[in-house]
Amino acid sequence: MKRILTAAILILIVFALFFFGQLWMITLAAALVAELAVYEYLKLAAVGAETHGAHLRIPVWWMALGTALAFVVTLPNFPVEAQLPVLSALTLVLFAWNGFRAPLIQVLPDTAQGLFGLIWIAYPLTLIPLLWKQEDGPALILLLMVCVWSGDIAALYIGRAFGRHKLAPHISPGKTWEGSIASIAGSMLAAGLVLWISDTLTARGNLILHITEPTWQTLVIAAILNIAAQLGDLLESAVKRGAGVKDSGTMLPGHGGILDRIDALLVATPVLWFVLMLKDYLGFGRF
Repeated sequence: MKRILTAAILILIVFALFFFGQLWMITLAAALVAELAVYEYLKLAAVGAETHGAHLRIPVWWMALGTALAFVVTLPNFPVEAQLPVLSALTLVLFAWNGFRAPLIQVLPDTAQGLFGLIWIAYPLTLIPLLWKQEDGPALILLLMVCVWSGDIAALYIGRAFGRHKLAPHISPGKTWEGSIASIAGSMLAAGLVLWISDTLTARGNLILHITEPTWQTLVIAAILNIAAQLGDLLESAVKRGAGVKDSGTMLPGHGGILDRIDALLVATPVLWFVLMLKDYLGFGRF
């Protein structure tokens, strides 16, 4: 019951933001989620380091500042190309900070883990407000969320009922090929439902879910997003298994940590961004 209630509240907040919020609200919400997730990441990385007899030396202030700056440079006053120079500057700051602290054997791994945290968590979440402000952005975000969530639900129930062949037993023993295939099918069915709702609303003059691309393109994107989401889930499981923990945290009752809930989005979101760029480059039209 606690798990269902938490999920329902989160879904309502997300949908209210994307359909009734403003850009600054969505950016602030995404930044807050990123800050909480990177905090969990620091704890995971620290536990993993201690497992191997080391001590993580990524300062919390650097991680918090780096995550905040990653979102600041996505605001309308900044060009998109500002992200890479800021990321480079942040890396050099962390490199210098670690370089003048003993033991020197930790300089490279600590700097690398700090940079990885920004690339894995902060950067993908900065794409959420950037996607939202695209033409037909709310529909784009809805498709992303629905594909991730519906696939997760389909994999859970079909996998439990019919799963026989393990997908990646050394990473996540509970996941099966049957559940994975069901997940892809579930995302494509959910995308089809989004298309039907979009067509119905558009026919009545409501463009809140306006989608112009052909049906086959949306279904292909849904399948690609689902595969990316499954990969994101497996990769976070690998990080947790390496650190010897079950959940990334306890912030969400019944769900574990923030990172546990957004792991699929951290891969699916940049994949969606790349797919849209590729569609534009190949002349397949906009979403």
